[in-house]
Amino acid sequence: MTKTLLCIGMGYSARALAARLLPEGWRVLGTSRSPERAAELTALGVEPVVWPGDGPLPQLVEASHVLVSVAPGPDGDPVLAALGPDFTTAAAHLDWVGYLSTTGVYGDHGGGWVDEETPLTPSTRRGQQRVAAEAGWAATPGLPLHIFRLAGIYGPGRGPFAKVRAGTARRIVKPGQVFSRIHVDDIAQVLAASIAHPNPGAIYNVCDDDPAPPEAVIAHAAELLGLPLPPEEAFETAEMTPMARSFYAESKRVWNDRIKRELGVKLIYPTYREGLAALLSEA
Repeated sequence: MTKTLLCIGMGYSARALAARLLPEGWRVLGTSRSPERAAELTALGVEPVVWPGDGPLPQLVEASHVLVSVAPGPDGDPVLAALGPDFTTAAAHLDWVGYLSTTGVYGDHGGGWVDEETPLTPSTRRGQQRVAAEAGWAATPGLPLHIFRLAGIYGPGRGPFAKVRAGTARRIVKPGQVFSRIHVDDIAQVLAASIAHPNPGAIYNVCDDDPAPPEAVIAHAAELLGLPLPPEEAFETAEMTPMARSFYAESKRVWNDRIKRELGVKLIYPTYREGLAALLSEA
């Protein structure tokens, strides 16, 4: 019997998962708020579902698996608000539900290590909203829920090369600052492994093996291109938007042992070095 994945929020990560599952014979449906994007999803082999984010979603009853990648907002999780009771009803026929969260739920650890058992102490409003959303999904009765806490995502179309080539890349230095990252193809690999080996209630950190300062990634991209390194800028005096500055509010290193131990994942791009090299070769 054909397995059916319903992606609520057909974004970057969901598209990577669809690209992995479609050749295996899966049926994939994806929601979009825009009717104009339906043709784009169809071209990817995805059955488009125009869903404005509220009201019923009849396709939920057709799904065997559901991926939720819609971010919460100031008023909470919009998918839970619209479909919470429907998910409770659908729980009996769903084999797997995945919720894409963020490592931002851990907050600031001064560059220290965190794992899935680390208490959630987010310092940003976005992180606090994610913690509340995770709790809401976990409280939905009977749901075969899996939570994936994603590090900073990069991949095709989301790398530093364009800015380095244009001369607009910045090496902003905040001593001790490190971020964890993950290539979108490795996100898809982790999700597919979880689908193949479901463990309702599981939480997984999804990141690579090498948390690194942001300026090191920019420098490596410039070196790969054979271009001069962008000049360093001190974080304290750098001109940044409030949103950009907020990303430097938290520094931590994220353990990824569980995806390897429980799901048997071997990262395609274990560090940003392999990931950037692949992006450059594919460009």
